[in-house]
Amino acid sequence: MYRSRTILALIPARGGSKGIIKKNLRLLGGIPLVAHSILQAKASRYVDRVLVSTDDQEIAETSKSFGAEVPFLRPAELAQDLSPDFPVFEHCLQWLESNQRYRPDLVVHLRPTGPLRTREQIDEAIELLERFPEADSVRSVHEPDKSPYKMWRLEGMFMAPFLQGTAIAEHYNAPRQMLPRVYATNANIGVVRYRTLLDQRSVIGKRVLPYLVRDPQVDIDTELDLEIAEYLLSRARRSGAGDSGPEGP
Repeated sequence: MYRSRTILALIPARGGSKGIIKKNLRLLGGIPLVAHSILQAKASRYVDRVLVSTDDQEIAETSKSFGAEVPFLRPAELAQDLSPDFPVFEHCLQWLESNQRYRPDLVVHLRPTGPLRTREQIDEAIELLERFPEADSVRSVHEPDKSPYKMWRLEGMFMAPFLQGTAIAEHYNAPRQMLPRVYATNANIGVVRYRTLLDQRSVIGKRVLPYLVRDPQVDIDTELDLEIAEYLLSRARRSGAGDSGPEGP
């Protein structure tokens, strides 16, 4: 709880995955991938409850063994490759309200594919949202390796700049230092108000605060991503490195 706010950590972890079979149960640093998000949420100073939404019984049992609540199995139609986030949140929150009369003030969205976050980052993201009552949510972001100002798309057999009508002449050839700073969201952390979910039917809303993460990022989708995550986790443990801290608006 933070400033009398009830806070739920929601970890969506479906059983199906194509890039890595049984991805959420694959070992990273000696424990299942899903367990990293569970343990980070449980270590938070502010998170009151940690819940895993899954359609898979094995993931459910593993999650419980690491201390998460799994009070239901998610319907199969909400655990497909193209299933969006909001219906998963909606199903969870409706179940909690109907069965437990529980309605959190804030929901912390932790994807298992972003296991390199820290407990401190979760807490700082919560604090950031609460400093700005007008904000709908906080999303963790990083500066991407390649700016969209440098990107192209196909028009027939030829390429055209991905971004059109910018004020920078030939922005696709301009030095990086001349281009506007841009940010990419990552799998680490989302914090959203219940009212945003209810009123806007969105897991981010319209007024989104950035939580800037400066550490190397990985969103685990392939075997190579898993190898990179293993290396980064091992390096962080050797160095005892903490989080990079937030950057607000």
